[in-house]
Amino acid sequence: MWVNPIIHSEFSCEPIRLRMCQDLPYNTTFMPNLLNHYDQQTAALAMEPFHPMVNLVCSADLRMFLCALYAPVCTNYGRMSMPCQSLCQRAKDECHKLMEIFGVAWPDDMECSRFPDCDEPYPRQEDLQTSSEPTDDSSMTVQRDYGFWCPRELKVDPDLGYTFMGRKDCSAPCPSMFFNQQELTFTRYFIGVVSIVCLSATLFTFLTFLIDVTRFRYPERPIIFYAVCYVMVSLVFFLGFLLEDRIACNAVSPAQFRASTITQGSHNKACTLFFMVLYFFTMAGSVWWVILTITWFLAAVPKWGSEAIEKKALLFHAVAWGLPGALTVTLLALNKIEGDGISGVCFIGLYDIDTLRWFVLAPLCLNVAVGVSLLLVGIVALNRVRMEIPLEKENQTKLVKFMIRMGVFSVLYLVPLLTVIGCYMYEHTYRSIWETTWMEENCRRYHIPCPYKVEQTGRPLMVLFLIKYLMMLVVGIPSVFWVGSKKTCFEWASFLHGRRRKDGVNESRQVLQEQPDFAQSLLREPNTPIIRKSRGTSTQGTSTHASSTHLAVVDDLDESKASSVHSKASYHGSLRRSRDDRSDTMAYRGTEERSFHGSMPHDHSRHSSQRDVSEAPPTLITHGTTASDSRVAENDGTSA
Repeated sequence: MWVNPIIHSEFSCEPIRLRMCQDLPYNTTFMPNLLNHYDQQTAALAMEPFHPMVNLVCSADLRMFLCALYAPVCTNYGRMSMPCQSLCQRAKDECHKLMEIFGVAWPDDMECSRFPDCDEPYPRQEDLQTSSEPTDDSSMTVQRDYGFWCPRELKVDPDLGYTFMGRKDCSAPCPSMFFNQQELTFTRYFIGVVSIVCLSATLFTFLTFLIDVTRFRYPERPIIFYAVCYVMVSLVFFLGFLLEDRIACNAVSPAQFRASTITQGSHNKACTLFFMVLYFFTMAGSVWWVILTITWFLAAVPKWGSEAIEKKALLFHAVAWGLPGALTVTLLALNKIEGDGISGVCFIGLYDIDTLRWFVLAPLCLNVAVGVSLLLVGIVALNRVRMEIPLEKENQTKLVKFMIRMGVFSVLYLVPLLTVIGCYMYEHTYRSIWETTWMEENCRRYHIPCPYKVEQTGRPLMVLFLIKYLMMLVVGIPSVFWVGSKKTCFEWASFLHGRRRKDGVNESRQVLQEQPDFAQSLLREPNTPIIRKSRGTSTQGTSTHASSTHLAVVDDLDESKASSVHSKASYHGSLRRSRDDRSDTMAYRGTEERSFHGSMPHDHSRHSSQRDVSEAPPTLITHGTTASDSRVAENDGTSA
C-alpha cells in the first residue's frame, strides 16, 4: 500500500461524471486530479485519445489506471492514493501497439517511473472504507493546497511570457478584477477631467516660458522642465481616457474560450509607447524637482549666482533625462510592462509587487529624501541671512516673501507625491489579500481550486484608486502657481494683442545686469556712494551673504519693471495717436534710456568706445540725491 500525505485545498468530494469512469468500485472523486486538471470537463477532454483503446479492451488494467489518474478516489485525512507502478506498466505494455496504430503516444506525465513501486489493486480496501455517498455540502474533504490555478479563460500563448499571481502563461482579467463596470466608468471620467486640468495648467506654464525664455533663469529654470514632464504625463492619461481599454487589454477570443485579459510585455506596440512616455516623464519630473532643490541650495548656501548655476545646466540635463531613460530601458529589457484597465494606460507594478517596489517606490522615496534635505538646508540658510545680515525693511520683506513662496511650492508638490507613495505602499501591503479574496469569490465561476483556510479577506476601496490617480496628476499643477504674477498677465496681454516689442524680450536680464551690486546696496552705510557695475559684469562662482536675497527680488524687480513698461507703453501710445509717428516716440525713449545708463551705442568701434570711457567721469549714485539722473531712474522703473 502507498499513500501520499499531501495537504491540499479544502473542497468537497464530488460525484464522478466522466463517462469512462462509471461503474467503478468508488463513485466520488476530487478536483484538481493527479494530472492537475482543475475540473472534470478538462479531464474528459484529456481522456478522449484513449477511448479507442478502452473500447477495444487492449488491456484489462488500462481503464482502471486512467480513472485512477483522471478521477482518483476521494479519501479522508488529507491522503491521496496513487496507482502502483505495476498497474501502469501492464497497461502500457499491453496497449502500446494499438496506440501506435491510432497515433497516440504515451504521455510524459503518465510515465510509470513516477508511481510508487508496489503491486496492489486500485482502489485499495482502506480507500473504499472512507468513502460515502456524495452531497453538495459534504463534510468529507481532502486537505491539499494547490494555490492559484490559471483558468482556461485567462490563459495566453506561452511565447508572450505573461505571469499572473505566480502562474506563467496567465494574465489578469480585464478591465479590472476588483471593480464593476459602473465604478470603472466613474473612475475613467474622473481621470479624464483631472488630466485635462493638469494638461492645461502645465501647458500654460510652458507657453509662458516660451513667450519670454529669458525670464525664468536658474535657480528657478527646472520648474519649466518639471512642467514639461507633466504635460506629457497628463497627455498620456487623457489619451488613455479617450481610448478606454483598447490599449491596456487583449481582445476577447471566443473560439479559444479566452476572455479579455490585461496586456503584458512589449508585444503590444501602443501599450509599450504609452508606458515609455508615462514612466519616463514621471521619473524625470521627480528628478527635476530634486534638481530644483539643488539649485536653490547652491544659491542659498554657497551663494552661487545665476550664471554660475547655469554653467552646470548640461550636467543637470544629463542626470534628469539620463537616469529615467536608463530605468525605462531596463524595464523594457525585463519585459515588465502591464496594462492598466482602469485608466487605459500602461505602467509597471500594477500586478507585479517586486517591480513596484524597486522601480517605482524606491526611486520616488529616494528623490523625496534628497529633495527635502536640500530644501530644508536652503531655507535654514536663507533664514540665517535674514536674521544676521542687517537688511533694509523692503529687502527683509522680499526675502521673507520668497521663502514663503518657495515653501508653499514645495508643500504643493510634496503633499500629492507623498500621497501617491502612500497609495503604492498600501497596494504593496494588501494586494495579496485582495487577490486571495478575488480567488475565493471566483473559484467556482472559473472552475479552479478555492483557497484553503482563508484567514483574512478584503477588497480595495475605489476611493483609494481615485486618490492615487488624482495625486499622480495634481502633482504637476504647482508649476502654474510659480509663474502666476502680474508680469505673466502683462506678457500674455501683449502677446495676444500683438504688441510685443523686441526691446522687452531681455527685460529680466537687463534688470539683473544693470542693478547696482546687490551686496553693496544691502550693506552700505547711509549716503555712501556705490559704483554701478558695467553691463559686461557677470556673476562668478560665489558672492557675499547678501546675494542670497537676490533670489527674493528678481521676480519683484521683473513685476515692477513690467508695470513701468506697461505705463510707458500707454504713454508712448498716446504720443503715437497724437503725432502718428511711432519712430519719433521710440527715438525719444531710446535717448532717455541712454542718458540714464550712460552707455555708448553698440555699433561704435572698440577703439572709440575705449577712448570715450577713459575720458568720461565715473557715474556715482548716492541715496538721498535729488539729481535729475535719479528722477530719470525712477521714471525708467528700475527699482524702488
